[in-house]
Amino acid sequence: MATSKIEQIIDEIEDYIDSCKFSTFSSTKILVNKEEIEGLLQELKSRTPDEIKRYQKIISNKEAIMDDARKKADDLVKQATVYQDQMVSEHSIMQQAYAQAEEVVSAAKAQAQQIIDQANAEASEIEMGAMQYTDDQLASIQAILSQSIQTTQEHNSQLIDSLSQILNVVNTNRAELYPADSVTQDEVIADRAEQERLAAEQQAAAAAAAESVNEVEPDPNQTIDQLG
Repeated sequence: MATSKIEQIIDEIEDYIDSCKFSTFSSTKILVNKEEIEGLLQELKSRTPDEIKRYQKIISNKEAIMDDARKKADDLVKQATVYQDQMVSEHSIMQQAYAQAEEVVSAAKAQAQQIIDQANAEASEIEMGAMQYTDDQLASIQAILSQSIQTTQEHNSQLIDSLSQILNVVNTNRAELYPADSVTQDEVIADRAEQERLAAEQQAAAAAAAESVNEVEPDPNQTIDQLG
């Protein structure tokens, strides 16, 4: 039997898994390229329905085999019946013809039954073989998907642990900037904002006062009459 496309993809996945390096300090876990393994699994997923349809078609051929066997059996019986009619049509040899016709009909029925039995056996063998092959392929896919899920879960778990460690370091560093017995960061920021606001108000008031003084201060070049 020729190797199917799905078998080739499974072989590629197995070869890829065998070529992956083991994780550090582990003899059972491996490091996989997510894009590469997902590509292989996607191709496997797209090929699986076609393979299953092909074997379903093989199974459906059982009915065609049975129909062909029944047709052959019916043809043999019809031929025997025609022969019997021809034999008994002659009165002089009626008895002999009848006996011979009975033998022919009996032999035809036996041969027809043999054909049907053989067709049943072949159809059952084809059906069992196709079902077994399909089950084997699905079992391989199941194992690959289970391994992929486990690998993804382990990778995500390691990523979460790493992010948690980094978060703890950041929290510790912030706590060291503002010890518990001093003001908090929010209080420091609020205090700075208040100081900047007060300074801005003071600058604005000083500028307004200076402008007011400039408006009422006499010009030294003006005469007494001009001032009056």
